[in-house]
Amino acid sequence: MRELNVVISGFDQYEGVDVNPAVEVPKALAEQGLGAAGGPDDPFDQVTVDIHAVSLPVSFAKAWPTLLESIEAVHPNIVIATGLKHAARSVMLERCATNLMDAAKPDADNVIPRREPIDPDGPAAYWTRLPLRSILKDFAADSIPASLSSDAGTFVCNSLFYNLLNWMSAQDRVLGGFVSFPLIGPAHSSQHGLPLDQQIAAGRDVVREAVRYYLKPSSSDILIA
Repeated sequence: MRELNVVISGFDQYEGVDVNPAVEVPKALAEQGLGAAGGPDDPFDQVTVDIHAVSLPVSFAKAWPTLLESIEAVHPNIVIATGLKHAARSVMLERCATNLMDAAKPDADNVIPRREPIDPDGPAAYWTRLPLRSILKDFAADSIPASLSSDAGTFVCNSLFYNLLNWMSAQDRVLGGFVSFPLIGPAHSSQHGLPLDQQIAAGRDVVREAVRYYLKPSSSDILIA
């Protein structure tokens, strides 16, 4: 049976956020896995997926080195970074990482970069390597509110996303991308947020579709614009 390794990262607790889905979703997926295979025709019937969770500091200087340390220890086939978007009403699939740090508030190290490149010699942007179209189809089938996001902003989430894709550009075959979760909230609420169990289900869909795409790539699965 084939084995695939997945690293899924989140961030440490945010100030003023009691329960951070970017902490809880990776932890739940690492503990619970993807569930049972769907039968003899399901590709998961022939593959074992090991999920490794890592929590990162909300730091421009430390987030990527911490994730890279985990990557080098695990040698994953797939890397999924996650973060929290306070104003989001749904799960956000990030399409693009831009080569820009422009913070309006300090990170965990009290650093506030203003209009600085992440990599002065790097490209202006990278596109995600996740199959967004098939992920959205799974979300729709599971009644998970979701939308595409043009980019992950200019704070630590984007910096991590850019560094991850920059690293991936030099790898033979590693998939990855970034998913932003909303605050945890009650079901069918008019306020921002989604229940934690729904966000865990969303994370599971992302991993499953990334694995499917890794095993059998198809251009029809890709949607970045």
